[in-house]
Order: sequence, then C-alpha cells, then structure tokens
Amino acid sequence: MKNPQVRALVFDVFGTVVDWRGSLIREGRALGAKKRLDVDWTAFADAWRAGYQPAMHKVRTGKLPWMNIDALHRLILDELLDQFAIHNLKEAEKDQFNRAWHRLSAWPDSVRGLKRLKKKFLISTLSNGNVSLLTNMAKNAGLPWDCVLSAELFHHYKPDPESYLDAAKMLDLKPAEVMLVAAHKDDLRAAKRCGLRTAFVRRPKERGPQVKPDLTADRVFNYNSDDFLDLADQLGA
Repeated sequence: MKNPQVRALVFDVFGTVVDWRGSLIREGRALGAKKRLDVDWTAFADAWRAGYQPAMHKVRTGKLPWMNIDALHRLILDELLDQFAIHNLKEAEKDQFNRAWHRLSAWPDSVRGLKRLKKKFLISTLSNGNVSLLTNMAKNAGLPWDCVLSAELFHHYKPDPESYLDAAKMLDLKPAEVMLVAAHKDDLRAAKRCGLRTAFVRRPKERGPQVKPDLTADRVFNYNSDDFLDLADQLGA
C-alpha cells in the first residue's frame, strides 16, 4: 500500500536547527570575561554536551526521577563547575549560564529554510529540550514553529518510541504522515522504526573541526540533504 502523504515535519533541534557548540563557547567566553575566568570554553562546551546522553540514560533506567532538560543541564553544569575549578559564581549567575541553552543561535540556513517548509507543511520541534527552553530559543533565534513538541510532554526522551509515536498522536496524524528531520542518524533510525518518514540533514560543523561526523547519504532515509534550503528544494517547498 502506498505511504500516506507527509503532512508534518518535526525537527530535532540541538545540532540540527541550532549551533549548540558555537553558542555555548560564545556564552562561556562572555561569562569568563565578566568574571575573569581562565577556562577552556571549547572543552567546557564539549563536556557539557557530552553529559547529555548519560544524564538522560539515568532517567530512563530509574537512577534519576523524571527531570526536564533544564534540570539535567544544571546537574551537569554543577559537576563541570567543580571540574573546571569555577567557584566564584553566584546562584543567579549559575542559573543564567544554565539558560544559555535557551539562547542558542540558529544555523545560517535554518530560519529561511523553515519559512519555506512552513508554507507546505506543518512544522514543529520534536526535541528532548523542555517546552520553556524551546519556546525561548524560538523567540531568541526567530524560529517560525507552528507548535512546540517536547519530550517533556511525553515523559520519554528520544529515542524511546513513545516520543515519536505520541508526537504523531498529538498532531492527530498517522506516523507515516510525519517526517523527522535530523542531523543524527540514530535519531532518524529510531523514528523510522516507529513508522515515521525521515530526512537526514548534514551538519558538518556541529561538533567542531576535530570531529568528522558520518555525512554519507543513506538510502534507508527518505531524503538526504545538505541543509534546510536543499531539503525545501527536494520537497518542492
């Protein structure tokens, strides 16, 4: 039987839509200048992101109760402040720095590409980021979402099947009417197993010049693209 027509595009956000690494390095350097901190902010940003998957795994396995990403980011941050010997931040400054994740900058093609795709499809986040984080980020970066879907709504982090299937339910669509757009092949494969369509977007700069990600086109995905503008061309948007 022929697949139903795709009606909604749901987007992974960190790394796919926004440049988390460059944004965190920028925020760290600004904090370092203000507080006179001698810190390798590139290493700090990479370590902060590296703590993300292990923290979610603790939630999945019951080692931690359900926590949203802001709370998990703060747990990781507190560990990193000790690791990098940063001891002179007030509580309000720690909270403000933790909210750097709310202020991540979009990749250069993101806003233009999303506006084009929005003309043809419903567009939404499907992110492990919490709702307040995603809405603040959208406001800050000018991301034109039709709605914001978050793992926080389902209490299941990607790649749990519930995160993909419940997103389709919330949109009142069949899984095959929804396409996940992501720069991460593991995310796409998990969505595909749940019956969603998939679009891979290459983000070669996500993890910096020392990391060479797998950017090869994969026929298992419905689309492979260089950026959102290329994806819009392929989808006729």
